[in-house]
Amino acid sequence: MLDIQEYRLPNGIRVVHRQVTHTAISHIGIMLDMGSRDEKEHQQGLAHFWEHMAFKGTKKRTSLQIINRLEIVGGELNAYTTKEKICFHASVLTPHYERALELLADITFNSNFPDKQVERERGVILEEMAMYYDSPEDAIQDDFDEIVFANHQLGKNTLGNQESVSKFSRQDLLDFIAENLDTGRVIFSSIGNIPFKKVIHYVEKFLKDIPAKSSNLVRVAPVDYKPQNISITRSITQAHVAIGRNAYALADEKRLPFFMLVNLLGGFGMNSRLNLAVRERNGLVYAIDAGYTPFIDTGYWGIYFATEVKRLNKVNTLILKELKKLRDISLTKTQLINTKEQLMGQMAMSEEGNMSFMLMMAKSLLDIDRIDTLDELFEQIKLVSAIQLQDLANEMFQEEDLSYLTFLPE
Repeated sequence: MLDIQEYRLPNGIRVVHRQVTHTAISHIGIMLDMGSRDEKEHQQGLAHFWEHMAFKGTKKRTSLQIINRLEIVGGELNAYTTKEKICFHASVLTPHYERALELLADITFNSNFPDKQVERERGVILEEMAMYYDSPEDAIQDDFDEIVFANHQLGKNTLGNQESVSKFSRQDLLDFIAENLDTGRVIFSSIGNIPFKKVIHYVEKFLKDIPAKSSNLVRVAPVDYKPQNISITRSITQAHVAIGRNAYALADEKRLPFFMLVNLLGGFGMNSRLNLAVRERNGLVYAIDAGYTPFIDTGYWGIYFATEVKRLNKVNTLILKELKKLRDISLTKTQLINTKEQLMGQMAMSEEGNMSFMLMMAKSLLDIDRIDTLDELFEQIKLVSAIQLQDLANEMFQEEDLSYLTFLPE
């Protein structure tokens, strides 16, 4: 990709930058290839705890100074944790680029985890966990992971559990970072109207002296997926349902065609097959969607909806009917063209968001060691055949291989 430039520091940290001349805002992030799946059993939730604690003090800043550093110039500072990544990122007016990078480097590599702040943030995270539990549409996704990836760290809630979070200490945070941080698996990603030469100047100023660090992290893929059908009663007014199973990993050649198939089934478009069948024709749900999430060595796909209990069987029947259609009936030439055009349009529009593109560059380099251009992705999409999609449907949409998680009103 001609407008994307890369650089590697002696300590292994990689830099990727895209200069965009039509914006006054710069988006930057430091992404680490470590997440909740890399926790040991007693560390469950520790990656997310670190994300919170990074804002609570460094060797030269208090938590208030961290909060104010970008906000006083109209910028934003944030972070997130996933199963495989931790990311600290910022958005600022480009004249404050240096200020933002210095702060990101400070909170990522120089946090000192004050004991008082550990105790205080523990309570905040326990409240966050309670909030998610009170939100069935969020809780069911986390609980469904545990069904698909039973007895594996990918199935554990990123937030952790009350028992583990209640026991974390400052030393636990230091140990987790020491065990998992690898500067060769860290990306500094950047988008803004700033020349690459200037970016490298700032990067060398604030990231070059970070000590090189390697880890012996080995990720073990889940095995022995077994379909399950579980119902749980909760204090809710509707039934909430997740349906799905394990799926293809990031490097699998079937990943992109399967993403296309799931998008056709229940993607963002109002014309998805599930939305048309369940909402538009029958008025049984407010929303229904399907999604596919690949990881480095596995993945999962799932359908989510909420409905009145009396309508639950009808919705499930319609879903199975749509899955059967995709297994039994090949797309027509026109349907295939429309499916490809819709996906390509969605991908092009998502690339227009500079923040999301900055994060995508970092994740892509960590996961597959390259950044595919839209043209390259479009060429791959254009090669997908109707037979391929039907074969994938028969491989992934068999009724007997699906797991179900249902939250029912008490």
